[in-house]
Amino acid sequence: MIYLKLFLSFLQIGLFSFGGGYAAMPLIQGQVVAEHGWLSMKEFTDLITISQMTPGPIAINSATFVGIKIAGIPGAAVATLGCILPSCVIVTLLARLYLKYRNMTMLQGILNSLRPAVVAMIASAGISILITAFWGNEAAVILSKTNWIMVFIFAGSLVMIQKYRMNPIGVMVLAGVVNTVVSVIGG
Repeated sequence: MIYLKLFLSFLQIGLFSFGGGYAAMPLIQGQVVAEHGWLSMKEFTDLITISQMTPGPIAINSATFVGIKIAGIPGAAVATLGCILPSCVIVTLLARLYLKYRNMTMLQGILNSLRPAVVAMIASAGISILITAFWGNEAAVILSKTNWIMVFIFAGSLVMIQKYRMNPIGVMVLAGVVNTVVSVIGG
């Protein structure tokens, strides 16, 4: 019975979490904290932190974590399957439709008009992350509250990636090392 509950809970999350990981968090919280009580609010916060630190989408990482906690490895498999099944079905159907109708002028027009919107969404997320990195969770951008270390790390990372074509993973590691060293030296 617990396997069915895990599957159906994460099936709902996978089916209705449009917009990515941050959009899925309220759904995950509703299922695992409020509805089933599988996690406390503190455990849920830890879950989000762990899901952010590990590779992969938040919803899938959360499904695996909750599944293991509730029912071991089989629970993780069932919860993860429930989470990814809707996406697999929807993407398969969309791929079939796209392959069948890809030469239609109207479909190409729709796809061309969606590209700027997607770029705007990505840029908006990037700007939000920059504001959080430079000014914390402040509602306003105040020059005196700027975290200049983060600004310099960002600028240096941007130069290393764009001008010197360094590997992004190496740049991330180097940025982490620089921030750690500055934090240790700065106290």
